[in-house]
Amino acid sequence: MFQITRKQELAKGTIVRFDILAPKIAKKAKAGQFIILRVNETGERIPMTIADKDEFAGIITIIFQVVGKTTALMRSLKEGDFIRDVAGPLGRPAEVEKIGTVLMVGGGTGVAILYHVAKAFKEAGNYVISIIGAREKDLVILENEMDFISDELVVTTDDGSYGYRGFVTQPLEKYLEERYDIKLIYSIGPIIMMKNVCAITKKYNIPTIVSLNPIMIDGTGMCGGCRVKIDGKIKFACVDGPDFDGQLVDFNELSKRNSIYLKDEKDCLLFSIK
Repeated sequence: MFQITRKQELAKGTIVRFDILAPKIAKKAKAGQFIILRVNETGERIPMTIADKDEFAGIITIIFQVVGKTTALMRSLKEGDFIRDVAGPLGRPAEVEKIGTVLMVGGGTGVAILYHVAKAFKEAGNYVISIIGAREKDLVILENEMDFISDELVVTTDDGSYGYRGFVTQPLEKYLEERYDIKLIYSIGPIIMMKNVCAITKKYNIPTIVSLNPIMIDGTGMCGGCRVKIDGKIKFACVDGPDFDGQLVDFNELSKRNSIYLKDEKDCLLFSIK
């Protein structure tokens, strides 16, 4: 059993932060890795990327958006409640080293993952430029945290209600046109956003890493549910990733696979509410 030590609703009550007491995981976890959790005995197993950790307090942080039955159930939990199972850390850590200037691009709840990785790059001695985006002002998350660990930060909103009006790809291309010292792009967010980011960075021949979140079940490579196509070859995101060379990802197939159960997820959520 793993206790929730802190709960915070970050955006319109649809994006929630949990701090969870998990000392063994906090001690070993690195940026880019994830956990698999099960809320109760009858619950489904779902992956959650570790958004941050406090090794000394034994705390890991996850940030999730309420999109289905399980995340709705998680939102109903309170500080002091317990999660039945938390397994991890899983996946390969982000490859972090001192390389110079890195540009981090995140959208939506992907910013939660981006923060942990950007923090690691900053601690390694890099110059960190961050671009984070959301549909509207009330859905922007971790702005202060990203500002603290970034040398430069740009915030975008689709509707222009805050920061730069438009998508993250617009300031990204502006940076690539004006600067020649950017060594690496790291991007995490909606599939279409990562696809568009990679289309832009390909023109400038800049290495681009994306963190993929396909449908996942066991997190150990046994079920094959999280398969993705990288450079025409099948890889498993849970053991081969979740980070991959963005220029080699088949985003069209990934999008189709991730949308298979969308209707079932919505129906299940509606049924549970009724």
